[in-house]
Amino acid sequence: MSKRKVKDAALPVGECITQVQKILRERLCHQQLPEKPEGLEAQHKHLLELLKRTAVHGESNSVLIVGPRGAGKTMCNEILGDLLEETEAQKNLLQVHLNGLLQTDDRIALKEITRQLHLENVVGDKVFGSFAENLAFLLEALKKGDRSSSRPVLFVLDEFDLFAHHKNQTLLYNLFDVSQSAQAPIAVVGITCRLDVLELLEKRVKSRFSHRQIHLLSSLTSTQYLERVQTQLSLPDHFPDGQFAQDWNDNFRSLHMLLVRVTQNMVPHRTQANISGGSCRCQRGRFESVFLLQMLCLSRVSVAKPTIKPIDVQEASRVCFADATANMLRGLSILELCLIIAMKHLNDVYEGEPFNLQMVHNEFKKFLQRKSNSMYNFERPVIMKAFEHLQELELIRPVDGSSAKTQREYRLMRLMLDHSQIVEALQKYPQCPTEVKQWGMSAFG
Repeated sequence: MSKRKVKDAALPVGECITQVQKILRERLCHQQLPEKPEGLEAQHKHLLELLKRTAVHGESNSVLIVGPRGAGKTMCNEILGDLLEETEAQKNLLQVHLNGLLQTDDRIALKEITRQLHLENVVGDKVFGSFAENLAFLLEALKKGDRSSSRPVLFVLDEFDLFAHHKNQTLLYNLFDVSQSAQAPIAVVGITCRLDVLELLEKRVKSRFSHRQIHLLSSLTSTQYLERVQTQLSLPDHFPDGQFAQDWNDNFRSLHMLLVRVTQNMVPHRTQANISGGSCRCQRGRFESVFLLQMLCLSRVSVAKPTIKPIDVQEASRVCFADATANMLRGLSILELCLIIAMKHLNDVYEGEPFNLQMVHNEFKKFLQRKSNSMYNFERPVIMKAFEHLQELELIRPVDGSSAKTQREYRLMRLMLDHSQIVEALQKYPQCPTEVKQWGMSAFG
């Protein structure tokens, strides 16, 4: 009887909310990654077969894994656990993991390859004539005692697109060249979220790549995602206040139709790529969006609102789906906004061709000449500083391959915004001058 009383005891609302926050936050924040991402079994099987052919049979391969952030690309490393179950693979396979954010040039990458292959003593103070000669020496040093065959090496290049920006793409060229010419059994696995990554490769590099790509796009349905949301945000049976837990779970089930609409909108909103603006980088993955949605809903629970209301889900989904770039535009200065409008006019006139600061400045001066007041007359150094700030914010970026020796005024750039983002910024910009808004809207007919 005493146990029944404890189970059915009504705790104060404040204590119940504290327990809810503790249980659900621990569940959301301390959850472990699954052994394998769900809905990607076919892609994992394909990758495992490729790596087995290298590790067991000595066949060289190269492959790119492409998918949005949070889709499970890096978790493909878990496949190595399955791969190493093979006795021969466990005995022979060597692994080299590089990251484009850490190995920012080929010299640093080569030092890291040497370190991970434990060949520092072999290299010593040797001086090599070229990168290719150095890499060939490393692979030669891995040959077995009878020198009949090399040990297979797996190269995993995370943030693969950043390696494409290295000078002459020497690292990628030599890795792909070794894999194609069968000098030594190696597998090159590139991991990226850029859909246009092949366009970044030089012709000589592209010709040596196998053009094999694995796209990680989850096949789970909205219903399956909804089940995960309900499981994550439901209170367990052993909650101290049984009545509060039942009311919480019943209330959450009443939000079923609203959650269905939210999860249905989650895929197209987050996995689209802004190709028109030149950015082909996949957006946040769906699991990550679901996690963010749950955390935002939970953060709105308080003593005054002890349950999740429909308005909380709607507000969380609005924040979850908010365009960060469009929000950033509303924090720009009037000069920076004018420069973006000038870039948009240049894009329309020259049909998406790249532009430089001089062209943008000339377009801005045309706008000033049509206006009688001189409130927007800025000195050239100020305009250059604003232009550089836009580049720091990654709203514009240099054209791939453009020479760093070119003067800043003539360095070619591309606008990384699409029409809808600029229109939204003009409409929501606080106290935007009428003439600036009219000039901006004229670019959209």
